[in-house]
Amino acid sequence: MLPSDIDKLRKEAKAAKKSALAPYSRFKVGAALMTDDGKIYRGCNIENPSLMLSFCAERAAFINALVDGEKFFKAIAISSDDKDYCFPCGACRQIIAEFAPDIEIYLVSDKGIKKFSVSELLPHQFKKP
Repeated sequence: MLPSDIDKLRKEAKAAKKSALAPYSRFKVGAALMTDDGKIYRGCNIENPSLMLSFCAERAAFINALVDGEKFFKAIAISSDDKDYCFPCGACRQIIAEFAPDIEIYLVSDKGIKKFSVSELLPHQFKKP
């Protein structure tokens, strides 16, 4: 990916975070998912009083893209209000692995940007038989 694409994803993830609905945890997360042709889909976390029914930013971005018919993804950036890096939860890691096994994953924080592959974040992922 070009540095300009990474910077664009970083900005989009931070912008998506502003739409987060996190009245319980007050932990806002935004994600920006880039398709192979450069289109960007945003996602944010959406909490529910029953926290098990809450929705993560990464999954929201993927659902937005999948509903729009997208199937090929280049990169995703994830940003939170935390000063440290916000890693995807286990469910999001599995969704990323399922729909974009070769995607570049960028974690954005005040410390900078870190890049990961799916296999680094989910080394023993479940795969369809």
